[in-house]
Amino acid sequence: MLLTYSGGLCYFYTMEIERKYLVDSDKWNKVTKPIGVPIIQGYLCSLPDKTIRVRIKGNQSYMTIKGKSMGISREEIEFEIPSAQAQELITNFCGTTIEKERYNIDFAGKTWDVDVFKDENAGLIIAEIELTDENESFLLPDWVDQEVSHDIRYFNSYLAEHPFCNWKNNNMQ
Repeated sequence: MLLTYSGGLCYFYTMEIERKYLVDSDKWNKVTKPIGVPIIQGYLCSLPDKTIRVRIKGNQSYMTIKGKSMGISREEIEFEIPSAQAQELITNFCGTTIEKERYNIDFAGKTWDVDVFKDENAGLIIAEIELTDENESFLLPDWVDQEVSHDIRYFNSYLAEHPFCNWKNNNMQ
């Protein structure tokens, strides 16, 4: 991760290496959790080679630009923006949004981001783990189920356009 300042703007440039998993809701419901953080996000651009996202996460807001996925890796630039500006961008320029509650769970020396989706994506729970290397080994919590890292249906940008509630019988397999 590289912290950069440019014209007064502070942003993070990194290579995001991330694995995604479906979560077993019965097991997840038994987990002791911290307080979740509400997230609403919309997409200014969602193309195969780039995604531009606006996110309001609790009391903070961000603009994120992600490059084309190469395996489970992709370039990412993220910077904080004023929440009023983020809300305006989401309201006026993002056609669709997703809402979720995020829980950060520490397990075996790693932090898992677990997103419990709301509204049209309700019923979907996805866990993500960020890695430092594509071949990094890690342990899976027992509430983690099938890996979906390479399935675009589980990308947030896809869910914004194709909500889980519209999937035929919500068949996740």
